[in-house]
Amino acid sequence: MTRPRFATTAAWQQAEVLMQPVFIRLVDNIRKELEQSSWEGRYQEDWVWPDGVTAETQAEVRRLREQLAIAPATETAALEASLAALPQPFPGYFLCLAHNGKMVSVDLWQLCYQICFKNYHPLLTQADSITADIDTALLDEAGEVDWQSLDTKAQAIVHQIFASLAPT
Repeated sequence: MTRPRFATTAAWQQAEVLMQPVFIRLVDNIRKELEQSSWEGRYQEDWVWPDGVTAETQAEVRRLREQLAIAPATETAALEASLAALPQPFPGYFLCLAHNGKMVSVDLWQLCYQICFKNYHPLLTQADSITADIDTALLDEAGEVDWQSLDTKAQAIVHQIFASLAPT
């Protein structure tokens, strides 16, 4: 999965200001599109692993997490240390669309990145070579969210996703 990098601390701080509002407007615009669409949608949360993490390592992390959930207090420090030494997944959020037997899954984080950043496209962006360029048109002069600009961009991207879904 492609995740953006930030060139400066200021860009990271701007992304922190934008990402929650972006996610909120994204979900609201998806709701509006679903109300007018023949597609049915549901949200799914799943863990997304960094590239290159083996199935064995993923299984070990899951096993250690399960043990940690039921471990007595005397064992938690050792389990937490073991977990800290392993790669950790991050939560992924997906929109699962269905229509006449056709299923499509859309990564909501990738859509958030498309809204938050200039010229971001997950299929054309390589994680090792791209630095996120914040779309500063989504911020006002004080560095706060420009809700109108944000909603306009989120609406356009969501509309584009639904327009690309050929009815079956």
